[in-house]
Amino acid sequence: MSQTQDALTQAAVRLLVNSRRAVALTGAGISTPSGIPDFRSPSSGLWSRVNPMVVASTWGFRANPQAFYEWIAPLAEQMLTALPNPAHLALAELEGLGKLHAVITQNIDSLHQRAGSQRVLELHGHARQAVCVRCQHEVPADQVLEQWRITQQVPRCPECGGVLKPAVVLFGDLLPRDVWRAAENEARHCDVMLIAGSSLEVAPASDLPLMAYHAGARLILINYQPTPLDHLMEVALYADVAEVLPAIAAGVRDAIR
Repeated sequence: MSQTQDALTQAAVRLLVNSRRAVALTGAGISTPSGIPDFRSPSSGLWSRVNPMVVASTWGFRANPQAFYEWIAPLAEQMLTALPNPAHLALAELEGLGKLHAVITQNIDSLHQRAGSQRVLELHGHARQAVCVRCQHEVPADQVLEQWRITQQVPRCPECGGVLKPAVVLFGDLLPRDVWRAAENEARHCDVMLIAGSSLEVAPASDLPLMAYHAGARLILINYQPTPLDHLMEVALYADVAEVLPAIAAGVRDAIR
């Protein structure tokens, strides 16, 4: 870790140690060290390979669910087998130390929960289950994937035969209302927001740091690339979340024990 990066890490530690109510906002970049590709990296992101409006929109799903499953099935397999990385574990530790009130995530991979985080607000839903678009019956994701492996056909509801849709938010879907309201409440009442692995380019999640900032919170960013809101950051670290977040957690642990 360079001297500059170390100084910024220590600045982040001080903000968290002195905070009364810190929250984290995480994006796809926190899960790339676990082997899950992000969406927007120019060469490796998922959107560099497919048109998201075709395969990952609510209207695309309704028009051609087969194409949707051909796209999402390999990604869902990766999510089910992926393990939390040191960045996920660091956020869970910060919560355990009483220094993180909630994790607001744009991710659907459940890695925060598997790392031990207790309060996780999943803005874009999750891939643990699928829901029948006709009768709302819920089916565990592993059963849905097993159907796909065997038949390579759109998985169907065992109750009514309707199409099963993963419990994720697609382009054109509304965010889960209760989750969004809880996330807004966290943004407006936190005094520190720790943003990790997010490009801050996807609304309305990208509005949350603005809400926090205008309510008086101080912002910490850890991301490989700059974001449109970097001018609002008190601390901006352009580095590996799996390296920096554990260092921050260790610093906080040492400071409060």
